Amino acid sequence: MDKQQKKLLRRMAIALPVLLLALWFVPVIAIIWIVAGLIDVMRNKGRNALMFNRYFFGNGILTWLLAPFNLAVDLISRRNPGIWKMEDFPPEWRAEIDSVLDVFKARREEIMAEIDAKFEKGRRGMYVYRWYGKPFIDTVPEFNREFRYVKTIAVSVFSGKESTTWHYGPLRLSLRLLYNLKPADTDAVFIECNGVRHQWNRDPLYIFDDTLFHRSVNEHDGRRYNVFMDVIRPTPFPGLLSGLLSMVSVIAERIKAVFYKNWTMIAGARKPA
Repeated sequence: MDKQQKKLLRRMAIALPVLLLALWFVPVIAIIWIVAGLIDVMRNKGRNALMFNRYFFGNGILTWLLAPFNLAVDLISRRNPGIWKMEDFPPEWRAEIDSVLDVFKARREEIMAEIDAKFEKGRRGMYVYRWYGKPFIDTVPEFNREFRYVKTIAVSVFSGKESTTWHYGPLRLSLRLLYNLKPADTDAVFIECNGVRHQWNRDPLYIFDDTLFHRSVNEHDGRRYNVFMDVIRPTPFPGLLSGLLSMVSVIAERIKAVFYKNWTMIAGARKPA
């Protein structure tokens, strides 16, 4: 039995008794959560045992706990195709996204050099300009203004031969937009979601619902730099979703510590309120 199998058995040994107790003492609530979880995880394509194990007993447990909330958000948002294209966004969303991407494209060498100076070595780094709407690093003046739809602006850096495990993001209030600043001329650097690999050397832009099962892979020797943005989902109620995201931003700081425990978070000094 390998380490992963032992870890799964330990988690099941804890989770199953808790679930049985919940079914005994609060059966209606427990059934709602089980049904919501099943609806949520079944949105994924290419379903397999690992996907279900991770969702109910592994790193997707928080996604499962938030499933009723996420499904409620789906009801007040535009249809979610899972993997998004820029044309799926309303014009005002596209204009704001493009304004951020244009800055990265125009200043890519300067930004990568700045990151390398601050993050000289390490497995994974996250260079944070804004996180859930809060400003951090202020070296790019164009990112210091308030944004209506773009809530996180950062750069994710992977060292050579560095990859994530298969995992789920927790919340569906926003979508994850990634843009590769320097695509390597190889198919060994990619993100995989919904049964499809997206190679960065073929298309530097990728937008997706990160509550779907996914992994990010760099099997190349060089560094991989991805613009990392969270964008409020297209909805008739952007103010409501933005407000909800602000409300969970305090919790998000703790979520960050859990979900990014293998990362070096480079955020500089926070600006005074």
